[in-house]
Amino acid sequence: MIRVALIDEHPVVCDAIKALLAGADDIEVTFTATSIEEMIHKNAEEHVHVTLFVNYNPDVKDAEDVKLLLYRFPKIKVLILSMYNDETFILKMIKAGAKGHLARDSNRSEMLEAIYTLRNGFEYYAKTITNILLSSYLSDKDIDNTEKEHRQKDLSDREMEVLKLFAEGTSNRAIAEKLFISVRTVETHKNNIMKKINLKTTVDLVKFAIKNNIIEI
Repeated sequence: MIRVALIDEHPVVCDAIKALLAGADDIEVTFTATSIEEMIHKNAEEHVHVTLFVNYNPDVKDAEDVKLLLYRFPKIKVLILSMYNDETFILKMIKAGAKGHLARDSNRSEMLEAIYTLRNGFEYYAKTITNILLSSYLSDKDIDNTEKEHRQKDLSDREMEVLKLFAEGTSNRAIAEKLFISVRTVETHKNNIMKKINLKTTVDLVKFAIKNNIIEI
């Protein structure tokens, strides 16, 4: 059973999200709070695997709160549901330690996939979020051309397939169906790709794919 905490300043929103998740047999909302500070104060770590934090406005304090939450409860995976898709704020949340990010137009299916992905030890970023960050990644010139070519040669044909599909915004489940493999195998391939080409986050895979002309935008 995946234990989920919901954080939103409006209790009615927590109730709505809880109702959305109610149909999943292996997900249980065990804790709700109106702020990260409240969650820390109530010492909710042992009752929670994934924390879904609903954010309405880009605020530096929220990033600092996420850092504090993860400092106090390092085992918890933080998933952000952002109502205001500001590029700078999203990057700050990622740097603060959030392992997943949903956009305001995300549906129930994406929310469930994000929770499962984080619980399995991987990161999840909605396609909308990835698109918002593309311009930032395209301007990053930190990878030498020779090094990029060498890294790309380290990937197997199947890993290249997974990388291309993921960078194009295809969900883990859709990739699994297209390649006739399990969702867990897709996640394992992504993890292996990151290790081989020395990347830290799954959104960096998108940057790598664009810079190496694996996908077109």
